[in-house]
Amino acid sequence: MIKLREPQDLVRGLKDRHIQMIALGGAIGTGLFYGSAEAIKLAGPSIILAYVIGGLIMFLIMRALGEMLVEEPVSGAFSALAHKYWGDFPGFLLGWNYWFAIITVSIVELIVLGNYFKFWLPNMPTWITALVFVIVFFLINITNVKFFGEFEFWAALIKVVAIIAMIIFGLGILFFGVGASNFKESGFENMWINGGFLPNGGSGLLMSLVLAMFAFGGIEMVGMTAAEAENHRITLPKSINNVVLRILVFYIGSMVVLVSLFPWNKVGLEGSPFVQIFSAIGIPAAATLLNVIVITAAASAYNSAIYSTSRMIYGLSLQRNAPKIFNKIGKTGTPVNSTILCSMISLIGILLLKFLPEKAFMYMMSITTFASIFNWIMILFILLHWRKKKSKEEITKFTFKMPLYPYSIYFSIVGLLVIIATMFFLSDYRIALYIGPFWIILLFVLFKIRAKRDMETGTSSHPSILE
Repeated sequence: MIKLREPQDLVRGLKDRHIQMIALGGAIGTGLFYGSAEAIKLAGPSIILAYVIGGLIMFLIMRALGEMLVEEPVSGAFSALAHKYWGDFPGFLLGWNYWFAIITVSIVELIVLGNYFKFWLPNMPTWITALVFVIVFFLINITNVKFFGEFEFWAALIKVVAIIAMIIFGLGILFFGVGASNFKESGFENMWINGGFLPNGGSGLLMSLVLAMFAFGGIEMVGMTAAEAENHRITLPKSINNVVLRILVFYIGSMVVLVSLFPWNKVGLEGSPFVQIFSAIGIPAAATLLNVIVITAAASAYNSAIYSTSRMIYGLSLQRNAPKIFNKIGKTGTPVNSTILCSMISLIGILLLKFLPEKAFMYMMSITTFASIFNWIMILFILLHWRKKKSKEEITKFTFKMPLYPYSIYFSIVGLLVIIATMFFLSDYRIALYIGPFWIILLFVLFKIRAKRDMETGTSSHPSILE
């Protein structure tokens, strides 16, 4: 039986390398390994520019978050900051919407895990393999946070090495002709022939940005580690700057290789481009190797998702915006009850696989993208409110300031709003424009019900509507 104790500070057991890999683990998932072909189909070679634009916006979001968390690391991260510096409802909304965004990520990754294990066990029911993964990662997440950090470090490292290997092998084909007989149309000129760099125009570039932002989703997960970092003033700035740079290198590097090895309109037509590259180099059983990598990528992203959603529920319970049962932590210093809740909800992925096998992945991916972009917009607004509450003397002492403030904030918000509007023109993403606003309205109604109950009972704190 798991022993629980009253709420207190989470154990600070995550080192710099853990934090960097947790962020990488959340942001480098199946969106790159199997979403790349679809993104290239929309934008052609300009997918490279899409990742540059998306990466710039994400860098600014991370710097906005970093400025606040370096000065004030708290459980619940941006939800707690929104509550303190913006108001009750923004804190409530951001906390639950972040939880919603990342719990949908866990569902997406669980769908991937169930599907790709059929490569070895074709007759095994998907729900069984998915359930096994839920149990395994629940146990990892309730163990000492150092053990979680070590697991995530090595799991994320595998997919990072795979991406680097793909880039190196691809460049070997392009520059030295190793295995080039399998890529008869390869060459850097593929980036400007076949319709040019923007073969589908600006609209194709905009639509590919939606897929690019899904791929970046989860990078803000580093904020959830602030309360458990050993030395947040050193590790957080370093992690934020390094993670964004490395993700840009991985994504842009891999896209340059893909659109150079293949004419953009042929990427993915003969199977996964990653499998083709590994096969051309002479690596045996390339399909099996890639399946291991994809499962590792999905497992790492799922692991990170359960970690961050459980910490958000814990933070919300401390604000009394979630039931107080979720602010209990186990003897290992981890929030056990919130981990149980998030693990159980992720099982929705099994039901979606059963009733919507063809659309489950794309629908959940679209909902995740909308919720993530909404969260990022709110994080940027929090910094505006944060700065208003700080004196000039305090601001001058900040060690990790947002660059080009406040213009960088306005640029990022406008860019994110344009991306949301673009989702309307992607049929599989349009569903998120209905479900997303409905979810936000539902949260507003529930918050108002809670506020009314507070007035009637004379409660001065922030009791949860769910108690």
